[in-house]
Formats: sequence, C-alpha cells, structure tokens
Amino acid sequence: MKAVVMAGGEGSRLRPLTCNRPKPLVPIANKPIMQHILELLVRCGFTEVVATLHYLADQIETYFGDGSEYGVRMRYTVEETPLGTAGSVKQAEQWLSDGTFLIASGDALTDFDLSKAVEFHKRHGAMATIVLYRVESPLEYGVVITDHDSHYIRRFLEKPDWTQVFSDTINTGIYILEPEVLEYMEPGKAYDWSKDIFPLLLRQCKPLLGYLADGYWCDVGNLQAYRQAHYDALRGKVKLNIAGDRTDDRVWIHPTARIEPGARINGPAVIGSHATIRHDAVIEEFSILGDSCIIEREAEVHGSILWNGAYVGDRVNMSGAIIGRNCSIDRRSVLEEGVVIGDGSHLQRGSIVRAHVKIWPDKMVEAGARVTETLVWGPRWSRTLFSEGGVSGLANIEMTPDFATKLAAAYGSYLGKGAAVIISRDGHPASRMIKRALTAGLMSAGLHVQDLRSLPVPVSRFLLGESAARGGVHVRISPHDPRMITVEMCNTRGAILDKDAQRKIENVFFREDFLRADFLGVGSLEYVPWTVERYTERLAALVHQKACQEARFRVMLDCAYGSASAVLPTALGTLGCDLVTLNGFTRPLEEPRTIEEKERSLLELSSLVKTVEAEMGLLVHNDGETLHVTDHTGRPISDSMLLSVMCLLAFASGDARTVAVPISAPSVIEQIAEGYGGRVVRTKSDPAALMGLAVAEKESIALIGDTEGRFIFPRFHAAFDAMVACAKLVEYLARVGRRRLADLVALVPRYHLRRAQVNCPWEKKGEIMRLLTEEAEKGRADFTEGVKVLTERGWVLVTPDAFEPTFHLFAEAGSAEHATELIVQFREKIETLCS
Repeated sequence: MKAVVMAGGEGSRLRPLTCNRPKPLVPIANKPIMQHILELLVRCGFTEVVATLHYLADQIETYFGDGSEYGVRMRYTVEETPLGTAGSVKQAEQWLSDGTFLIASGDALTDFDLSKAVEFHKRHGAMATIVLYRVESPLEYGVVITDHDSHYIRRFLEKPDWTQVFSDTINTGIYILEPEVLEYMEPGKAYDWSKDIFPLLLRQCKPLLGYLADGYWCDVGNLQAYRQAHYDALRGKVKLNIAGDRTDDRVWIHPTARIEPGARINGPAVIGSHATIRHDAVIEEFSILGDSCIIEREAEVHGSILWNGAYVGDRVNMSGAIIGRNCSIDRRSVLEEGVVIGDGSHLQRGSIVRAHVKIWPDKMVEAGARVTETLVWGPRWSRTLFSEGGVSGLANIEMTPDFATKLAAAYGSYLGKGAAVIISRDGHPASRMIKRALTAGLMSAGLHVQDLRSLPVPVSRFLLGESAARGGVHVRISPHDPRMITVEMCNTRGAILDKDAQRKIENVFFREDFLRADFLGVGSLEYVPWTVERYTERLAALVHQKACQEARFRVMLDCAYGSASAVLPTALGTLGCDLVTLNGFTRPLEEPRTIEEKERSLLELSSLVKTVEAEMGLLVHNDGETLHVTDHTGRPISDSMLLSVMCLLAFASGDARTVAVPISAPSVIEQIAEGYGGRVVRTKSDPAALMGLAVAEKESIALIGDTEGRFIFPRFHAAFDAMVACAKLVEYLARVGRRRLADLVALVPRYHLRRAQVNCPWEKKGEIMRLLTEEAEKGRADFTEGVKVLTERGWVLVTPDAFEPTFHLFAEAGSAEHATELIVQFREKIETLCS
C-alpha cells in the first residue's frame, strides 16, 4: 500500500520552534511528528511513502533518507512554489497511478487504524474518502455532514464561524483516493482539496465519502496544541512508541540516561538518551527531557519540554516552558509559565523570563536580565534599558509603539503625575510613529505633553532648559546605526539623565509599576509655536554680531539633509556670512548616518570648498549635534584637531578662562591653555558626564568639547550643539583676526593620536581592569575614566565599553610610531589576559 505524507508546512504559529526546522520535524516525546506518522503507517501495512516538501525540504530528506530505517521506501517531491494541498500531490502522480493511495498530514498527531479506513473506502467503491473526527470546537477545521446510511458527503465548509457551524464532525486532512482523482488537475497549478477538488467531485455526484474514525487526532498547529499533544501522549491518550524503559509510574527512561542518587523524577515523564540528571534535581510530572540534556543540582523542571542538548544550570526553576535545541539556561535563572526559548539561545545566570515570553533562536540574555517582552531580533536582551544617550532599538522591531508606550509610562511614573514634558523628534517617519506612542504613554500617566514637532535635538534641549517642564524626550534615528531608533530623555536643563535617574526609570519599567491616571486625570497635549524663532533669536544674541558682519566670511555649509537646515542657514546669514548651502532641506531618508556615508559627504564638501573658494567648509549632521570642518583648501580637519583649535580660539578671543575636554583628548590642549593663562578640566567622555558638567559649571566653563566633533557652550545651554559651534567658530575667527583655519592648525603643537578596540569576554572585563589598575598604580596614572597610563613617550588610555564585550584603547605620543607601539603593547597585554 502507498501513502503520501504532506510535509511542506512552515509552522509559523509554532515559532520560534520552527524558525530553524520544518513543522514535521518538531519533536513529540523526542521524535519528530512525521516519524510518529511513519510508524503508524507501517503498523497499518503501508510500505511505500511519498513526502511532498516545501519549507526546509532538505532537512526532511536528510532525516528520513530512503526510509529503510523506518520500514518503508521513501520518495520525495519538492514544491519550488506552493501548489496547494492537492497540487503538491499531483507532482507525485508518477508513483501513485497504479492503485488506491492514502494522504496524511506530516504535522498532525494521530493513532487512527488507517487500514480500516482503506478497507471502508474499497468496500463502498469510493473515488475519494475523507477521514472524519468529532471535536468540541470545529472553528479551525473543515466541517462535514455525511448521509447516515450511504456515508456520502452531503455538505462541508472550511473554517466556519459559530453562525455557520452545522456539525461537530471535521475533516482531519487524511484522505483515501483513487488515481483518477489526479486527472482533475493540471501539472504545475495550485489546487486545494477542500476548496477545489472535493467541491468539484460533489457537484459531479462522484462517490465522495466520509469515514468517521475512532482514536486520537490532534492538529499540532500552535504552541498550546503542541503542549497538549505531549500531555496526551504521557497520559496514554494517544498510542505512541515512546523510546525508553517504562517504570510503574509512567516514566520512560532511556537505557543510556544517567540519573544520580538523590535526583527525583515524578511521572509521567520522558528522559531521553544520554541525558544527565544531577543530585537533588527535581523533574516533575509531564516533563520531557530530550537526548543529551543536562539538569544540574537542585534545578526544578515542572511540566516543561526540553529538546536535545538543553543545559539547565544549578537551581534553575522552570514551569511549563519549552526549551529549544542546544539552549543553555545558566544557574539561578527562572522561566515562568508558558515561556518558549528558540534553538541555541543562552540565558546567563540569574535571568528571569516572564510568563508567555518567546525568545527567538540564537539570542543571549545577560546575567540578571528580566525579559518581559518577546525577543525576536537583536543579539541580546540587556538587563538595562539605557545605553549611551538613551534607549535604542531596531526600528519597529525592538523599538515598537507598544514598547515605547511602556517606556514613556515608566518615565512619566518617575517624573510624577501632573508634570509637564517637552517632546520632539527628527524628520524620519519611524520617529514620528514612536513619538506618538511615547505621547500616549506619558498622557496615560497623567503628564502634560508639550509637542515641539520636528526639530534638531539641540533646539529641543535649549527650549526645554528655557521652559518650566520637568523633563524632555527626543526621538531620532540613532547616530550610530540607521536601523535603530533612539529615545533620549533629558532633565530640566536639557542634559541627558544621570545614571541614578536612568536606574529609577529602569526599575519602574521592569517591575511594570506604572502610574495610571483615571479618566479625569489623563494628561493634556499642547503644540508649542515659534520654536525655531526663539532659538535663533537667542543664538544671535550669544555671538558678537558686529565683528562677524565686518569679517563677512565665505562659508560652504552642508546641512546633510538634516533638520539643522531649518535653523543654521538663517543664523549664519544673520552673522553676515557669504553662505553657499548644500543639501539645505530636510530629506530624512538620505541623511548620512553610516561612517561611509559621512566620509562621502565630507569628501564632497571638500571638493566644493575649493570650487566656490570658500574660507571654510562646515558639515553639520547627527540631528544638529556634530560638526566636521575643512579649511580653505578643502582639507578635512580631524575631530581632535578641531577640538584643539576651538580651545585655542576660545582662549585667544578672551571668551574662555576654562575649558573642559575628555580624558582621551590630546594633551597639547594643556599646552595651549598655559600659553593664555587658561585652565583645562579633564572629565569622562560619555555624553551624560559632559552635559552634567555643563549644568554644574555653567558659569565657570565656557567651552566643553569631545573628540567626536561635538561641542557644548554651557552659558547657552547644556547640550551638544553644532549650530552654536558654527556660529562661535565664525565669531572666534573674526575676533582674533584670522581668516584661515589652516593657519591656526599650524599653531597647534604637533601630536599623534591612535585608537583601537580589543574584544574581550564579558566575564573577564572586571578582572582585566583590576589587573591593569594594580599595575598602573605602581607608576604615574589617571583613573578619571578607565586606566590612563603615563609614560615618558606619551600616554595610553584603556576604557571598557559599557555595553559591548570590548575595550577601547587610545594613545598619544610625540611620533606616530611611538603611539602605535603603545597601542600594540596594551592590545597584546589585554589579549594575553583574555586568554
């Protein structure tokens, strides 16, 4: 006898279990569903099987091979494009034309006596017989009514709603057919049995019969049904050949499994081959351990399904979970009811995964993290929300409207009901979407939202500092990755929130302890007018306009299609600049965001500066925060050199007595300051530290800059602002009587900076920093940020990345060779410690 097993299913409702495998290979009691079907076919006398394949077809062919291991002869057909339930069988017609054959689904679990169904089909002379089954809720299946005496099918309907239900008898997807049925189809066309072929046979009064089967049947179509199929198998409701020796309390233990003394197993349960259960571990009823699983001491597994190769660490507790192949759950982690973990994922120690959360394959959850939402894309779920500058995530994948609403509710709960919050965004459509979700979350917590619409982030932060609002939010595409959206939260002065505030918001978010205003207490929404005008008016008042207008610099300005184009051309025009503007309008999808795109923009600017004979070229990007500059020859000025020149100009013009720069900035800045009787404050390099210093030292520090082309002028406001930097650069040049930046670059003492990165496992970073610190303390060192080692030839700075398993190395020396040597020396030292 011949059978066709339809095994092309993708199993999208079983994800993440089916991300890496076709649905027929999903295991039930440690065997693929399709293997259970083949074993049933063999028991019922079938000797030849044709499998129709589509999704990940090669995996099924590899697993079952020629079928000899399972007692059948296997053949395969593969659909390049979906042909429907009937069209796929038509492809196998060459093997089915010599007699009656049966069709079964490769992803439904059953123990029907199929030989009886075939005997019924032949006894009644049917052309086609549908195997039927009675269920409590027929909504997800095809409903069928047959004649009581003749068994002919009178009526059927695919997936009715309750107003259409006329029977509890459903189509199981198992059919017995005569070869003539295949003549109703043309090769290569899509056909469906229930929608096309069977209605046609019914209309032509062909003998289409229904056979009501006895036994067990389950369509394993979703995760709930998948769990239920396991529970039914362990209860004995379905007759399956479960591998292992069965004990009196219904525990199937494979002979190669290792169970240490003191381990406890309460049946029913299945323990796969080469599984290991350590001392004091507990396996509770309705648990399945796949082959080569390891359960460590004092771990507790309650009603969970573990696939092959799963590792469960000491004192892990899981209940009703499904763990994919080769997953690792480290010690003291907790998996709540209904959690599903995809293949190859790693949960580090102390992780908590909340109920019904699904984690897609190959993810890594950091130690101590609480996963409260399904994790689909991105390599990790961090135990923290905030990274440098704000909360970031892949647009509409990680940073979704529902996530943003919860984030805003957490921020609103931190600020308190009745507080006013300013909100703004860049020009990208995804930012608009997220901003509206944030607005809803803030209003739900009873906060009053003042919407600035689309503005450069410096303008938003300036207006926040001028307002009575208690906080601010700006949404923009990440400066580091165009696929990411960043939500930045600010304090009352427009500076990034400090670590203490960030932790408080994270605690509210992960506890989901949100404020919820009642119906009458929902916050308000107000749109704020005249935003750009207020900013440009104050900017014009900040600089010495007369000196700028008399100098009348010729400037080539590239606004990089960003929102700064709404502000900067007007501001520089007010200062009397002879301005040539490039990309001076908003086009969010074309803003340069990657390193390569920014380099191309700077190269284009360089060539145009020479063409128009400008005295300088200014490139403003990253939502108005970052400035890159070329001299009159079009030669780009490096970011560290620009910082040095800006400090020189600030001192020379008399505008500054004190400047602040990060610990990684070149030491020549101190030499420059000494020449003018000025002072340099060294600080950490992260934006929160720089902005926090701007707030704390507003009156004493005139300029704060970093080595990334970002500047803060604390007397104006406490945030990075490339537009103010452009205006102040023009003013400085006018006041000191210099027209060419190249002349100023020549005044800066020569220095050579080098930088590099070294990868390092998370768990080794603390140890390496300790060892470097202990060694550095023996000589001259600075610990403002990381470890800065001072040598006779220069210095080298080692800082651990806060969010990646990486160290950053910076070195300065009197020659490029010596700077490179310092980098190589410390890179090799860290690599040796890592190994």
